[in-house]
Amino acid sequence: MSSQRERFKVLGAGIFSLILVLGVARFAYTPLLPIMQQQAGLGLAEAGWLAALNYAGYLSGALIASLISDLVLKDRLYRIGLVVAIVSTAMMGLTTDPWVWMLSRFIAGLSSAAGMLLGTGLILNWLIRHNHRPELGIHFSGIGLGIAGCSVAVWLMGGTLDWREQWFVFTALACLLIVPALAWLPAPDTSPLTKSGAPMHDNPPSRLYLGLFMAAYFCAGFGYVISATFIVAIVDKLPGLQGQGALAFLAIGLAAAPACINWDFIARYIGDLNALILAALLQIVGIVLPVAVGGLIPTLFGALLFGGTFIGMVSLVLTMAGRFYPTRPAKMMGKMTISYGAAQIIGPAVVGWLATRLGDYSIGLYLAGGMMVVGTVLLAILKLVEKRDAAVALQPCLQN
Repeated sequence: MSSQRERFKVLGAGIFSLILVLGVARFAYTPLLPIMQQQAGLGLAEAGWLAALNYAGYLSGALIASLISDLVLKDRLYRIGLVVAIVSTAMMGLTTDPWVWMLSRFIAGLSSAAGMLLGTGLILNWLIRHNHRPELGIHFSGIGLGIAGCSVAVWLMGGTLDWREQWFVFTALACLLIVPALAWLPAPDTSPLTKSGAPMHDNPPSRLYLGLFMAAYFCAGFGYVISATFIVAIVDKLPGLQGQGALAFLAIGLAAAPACINWDFIARYIGDLNALILAALLQIVGIVLPVAVGGLIPTLFGALLFGGTFIGMVSLVLTMAGRFYPTRPAKMMGKMTISYGAAQIIGPAVVGWLATRLGDYSIGLYLAGGMMVVGTVLLAILKLVEKRDAAVALQPCLQN
């Protein structure tokens, strides 16, 4: 098999795995939230708690990923995680018991971490070992495709299937997605050398750099989770936009599909941190447009901005983490995702509580935008720390 063909096959495995663990196991919940509230008796606060438990599972998976160095074990857990994604999806349609739903969302979060962190780490490790550019834009397009695909699926099934039957359709789709996700990713190579014989060395960041980076990523996680979880419900309740929430979610998915590839190119020209700051600024605008301006066109434009930036930020951050630790990329990816995941537990619970008190979720978008402003400031400070660390690293060379 040619080098490029093998590369696209490995990246294809990643795309299908992300459509499965995030598109189906995680994001199908968002467009199905309104119909579950109408038909299955799911309340506002309960909806927030289900989302929070999903991220608790994701955070638990991120913690596990950060502690594991054995590539073979990571590969095994990645494959188990894909099976768990199918099980968690089926569980949602099998009952109306909120405790079972809670368990489903938690283990769906675990499976998301397996695909997002362990799978991404395995793929980045493979790319570096085979002397390919260590960029994950193509791989992460699976998230946008998953969001858009779920939106289209729910739209097609609306009015024909009830909430339970729609979950079963997603379960059937998951069974198809798992085949290439498992078959196309080769077993990991544990050699300390690349295929060309070059040694692989880790280059960890300073403690201050890592701390600021994790804090900024916490803010990004908060900004992301509110829109990702509640955008359909928020838009549906805005004046004149009843029933348009699914369209906004589709716009997010369509914008997200090519976003990571776009941000890879942008980062090549302006640098990773500059690209992150630009993405954060655009995301702030995208988050607040639906409630600050209102109307269908501003709402869809905001959804496109949000979809075109949030996953680009994730891709850039995880790619940077993998470059710091090429021999064990999931190590720093896991630490960063613990920070991102902590925000995703707190965010839905806070907004669910606020929605119960105020009657809707709209205040959540202003809160998310504010957190993103804080994160952008932290990224700007991180640029100064990066220059300081580079100067410190140069000093021994200058002295010699």
